[in-house]
Parts: sequence; structure tokens; C-alpha cells
Amino acid sequence: MAATKSSGAAVRPTGEAGTMTISEESAVHMLDVLTEVQIAAPVATVWASLLEEIGPGFNDRRGPMSMRLEPWPGGRWFRDLGNNTGHLWGHVQVIKPPPHDRPLLEITGPMFMSYPTASHVQYRLAPEGDATRVTLRHRAIGLLPKEHREGVKEGWDEVLGKVKKAAEKR
Repeated sequence: MAATKSSGAAVRPTGEAGTMTISEESAVHMLDVLTEVQIAAPVATVWASLLEEIGPGFNDRRGPMSMRLEPWPGGRWFRDLGNNTGHLWGHVQVIKPPPHDRPLLEITGPMFMSYPTASHVQYRLAPEGDATRVTLRHRAIGLLPKEHREGVKEGWDEVLGKVKKAAEKR
């Protein structure tokens, strides 16, 4: 089906009634965040801290988020609001916990975004002597509002900061 551009931002598909409005809010955007942190703790300790911090220990600026992570392939990562209500953030796509030589957790799903999107987050752990480097990569494509595109890296840096603090206390 062909589409013709009409006046303004409206597009009318040829041969069909109706119009489709294209605006900044409905434009498809891509997101690619890469951040990492070195943590003065062994890989197994960092892994346990990561699962705790993105699961039951997950907080935002308003307080506890009641997050749950089912740590197996296909497991859900979701916000449990009780009484069978909540928000699905994603599904575990890949999980390779220690003692795997390259621990890895990948989650795919909408994450915190309640609009059309495809999103993938990868946590990769690498031993560096007595420390562990955690590399986080978040890629997404969809109707990503400007405030999410601009604030995602800071949010993930905050999560990794909490993982670091928790692991280094253990």
C-alpha cells in the first residue's frame, strides 16, 4: 500500500479512508546505553548483589519497587503490586551465573516503558584480579519519549552504584 504526504504531518494511505498523524511523540527512536563499574569484590559476590539489587532490593527515588526476578531462562522480571497486579519489565533471555567463566544476565522486554518498544539489557561480569568489572548495555527501539532517552544512563549508573555498594559491604 502506498502512502501520500498531505498538508502538515498527516499521512493518508492511498486507497484507504482515514489519516495517520506523525509527531515527535510517535516517532521511533533508538537507545544504546553502555556503562560499567569496577567493584572490589569477587564475581560470585557481585552476582549475588546484582540479583538482589535488581530484584527485591530494587528502589527508585520514591522507595521500594517490589521487584521480582525469576533467575532462570524465561523467568520474569516484574514489579509485584500484590493481588495479581503489577508491571512486567522483561523475561530472562540468557543467564550464566558463576562459576561460569563469563557470568552473564540478559533480559528482554519493555522494562520501565509502558509504550510500544523492544528492549534488551545485558549485564556482563568479568573478573579483574580481586575485583569484578560489570558492564551494562541497554538497547531499545520504539516510541521512546525524550525524558526516557535522556535519563536512562543516569538510572543505570545508579543501579550499578547500588550493586557496587552492596557487593563491597559483603
